[in-house]
Formats: sequence, C-alpha cells, structure tokens
Amino acid sequence: MRSSVRAVRRIPPLAADLAVTLAVLAAHSAPFLLTARAADPVAGYTLQQYLPVLGQALPLIWRRRAPLAVLVAVAAATGAYLLNDPDTAPQPVPYGLLIAVYTVAVHGSRRERTWGLALLGAGAAAQLAGLVLRMPSADTTVRGLVMYVAAWAMGRATANRQAHTRQLEREKELEARRAVERERAAIARDMHDILGHAISLMVVQAEAGPLAVRPDPGRAEAAFDAIAAAGRDAMDQLRRLLGLLGEESSEATPTVARIGALVESVDRAGQPAALTVSGTPRPLPPDVEAAAYRVVQEALTNVVKHARASKVSVGLDWREDALMIEVADDGRGHTGGTGHGLVGIRERAAACGGSASFGRGPDRRGFAVSVRLPGAAA
Repeated sequence: MRSSVRAVRRIPPLAADLAVTLAVLAAHSAPFLLTARAADPVAGYTLQQYLPVLGQALPLIWRRRAPLAVLVAVAAATGAYLLNDPDTAPQPVPYGLLIAVYTVAVHGSRRERTWGLALLGAGAAAQLAGLVLRMPSADTTVRGLVMYVAAWAMGRATANRQAHTRQLEREKELEARRAVERERAAIARDMHDILGHAISLMVVQAEAGPLAVRPDPGRAEAAFDAIAAAGRDAMDQLRRLLGLLGEESSEATPTVARIGALVESVDRAGQPAALTVSGTPRPLPPDVEAAAYRVVQEALTNVVKHARASKVSVGLDWREDALMIEVADDGRGHTGGTGHGLVGIRERAAACGGSASFGRGPDRRGFAVSVRLPGAAA
C-alpha cells in the first residue's frame, strides 16, 4: 500500500493532471457515442452540442495552477451544456465540475476557497430555485447538491492530511538535525574526555621525568613509557570514535571493566589512586557502560589537573538497581573554575537516566564526585 502511494507521488503533477483531463473527457464523451439522439437518431448529435464537453474537460489540465479560474470555466461550460439543447446527450454525473470543486478545496488559497464556496452557494441557490419552478427533478437537485458537498469535503480532508504530512516531515527533519547536533555534542564530550585525560597524564609525567633522570633513571624511563602509553591509548580511542578503524576493538570500548586499567594508569603517572569494588558486577547497557567509564575518566582528569591531592579513591558500589560511583580526593577542593567537566559528568549521567552530585570529600576535605547510574542488566 505504501509503495503504491509513493509510486503515485512520484508521478509529475502535469502528467497526473493530463491523465485526469483525458479521463474526464472520455467520461463526458461516452454518452455521445453510446446513446442515440432522440430528435434525429440517424444524424446523431451535432458539434454544437458536443463543444461544451471540451469546456468541461480541457481546463482541468491547469487545475493546480489556477484552481478558481478552472472552476469558473468548468462551471460555465457545464451550465452551457445544460442550457444548450434539451435533446443533448444525458450527463448524469458532472465529473469535470466535481474535480474542479475538489481541486479548489485542496489547492486553493483561503481567498480562492472563499470565492469557490460563494460560487457553489450561488449554484445551489439556482438549483433550489429551479426546483421550486419544477425545472429539474427533486432527485437530480438532491443528487447534485450531495455530490458537490462531498467533493468539497473530500478536498478539505485531503488538504488537511497533506498539511499534517508536511508537518510530520518538517518535524522529522528537525528531529534529524537535533539528533546530529546531539551526536556532535556527544563526540565533542568524548574527545574532551579522551584528550583531556591523556594530556593531563602526559604533562604530569613530562614534568616529573627530568627531575628523575639523574637520581633515578629507571623512574625517568617509566615516566616516558607512561607518556607514550597515554598517547597511544588516546589515539586508539580517537580512531574508534571517529570511525577510522574498520572494526571496533573491545579493548578500546569504554566499559566498567576498563575502569581498573584507567585507575592504574593514573597511579602509574604519579597520582596515587586506588579502586574499590563492592557488590556483584554485572553487564550493563552499552550507554551506561560508556557513561560510567567517561565519568571516572573526567573525574580523574580533574584531580590530576587541579586537585594537588596526595591520594584519590574510586569506588564502584553495585546495588540491586543501580551502580554508584564515587571519586574522592584529599586535595584543594573546587578551585572556582568554569566547571565544564562537572557539567559534562552531569549530562552523561542524565543521558542514560542517572544523576550526579558534587561536594566535599571524606572528612570535609578535598572534593568528591558522586554518580548514580541505572543498574539494570543488559
């Protein structure tokens, strides 16, 4: 059904109007071919009797471009046909006029529809007046009025449906643009987290390396190894994020299972960090897994960059319906910055149905990030 509707929509409007015109012309011409003229069966109908048929059909080819003008022309031709000769071929259904009425109801502007209704009202009044004078039969009058009202009602229903369809398409396009914007924002947040974390670790190691070169060459070598490892990890995550790898690596995918390695990398970089896990870990939906990893990553990045802490603890508390995450340090606390990282943490938690809060760390010292993520199993 939908495929047939789409096929009809792909037909050029001019071709569709030409087909409608030819169909109406054939329908109005049929009585001249299938019936005999009562007054002169041998000679048949005359050209003068047939000419109004052309006026009823041919203007329809312009019906979309000038709906009201076509309605006036077809109505005039229909009137001329009825008044031309009482011996003319019978036309029980005014196909051309019905299509013209329908077209004004669908494609006409508000002004054109007003004039169209006025013309229909005048025609209805004339038919009712003729009924009083006993010119047309009551059946003919009622049938005509019902057909014109039905044609107008169908036209308005079609116009409303088309307007609704256009509105849905606009909303769909708007939602698609919003989805693109949300995806760009998500990519920007991921790039911020990846680069911010890697660069922070690299800066810490680069600052510590020269101080350890002479007294402890092994420690200096480990610092440079950590710089290289942080850079490689950041490059791997960026390639995966930007779709430059043919296949995603499970090792590069942000998950709760990789939080341990994340904490270890911070600890190796010179910022003492420890991870504690309570409860029973279980698989989570991919968006929750990624949010948990990124939240811890951003929180640790903030500690490395701003806290000047002697230690930082990361806690994962697996509860029945939630995963509770807490990253706490004993450093300087909130330094009064812009807080973009904290905003990103709150947005990540909210995006998957969770929440985030911030405040003082244990013993009213340092700073703590507390996040609750939905813990339903994937």
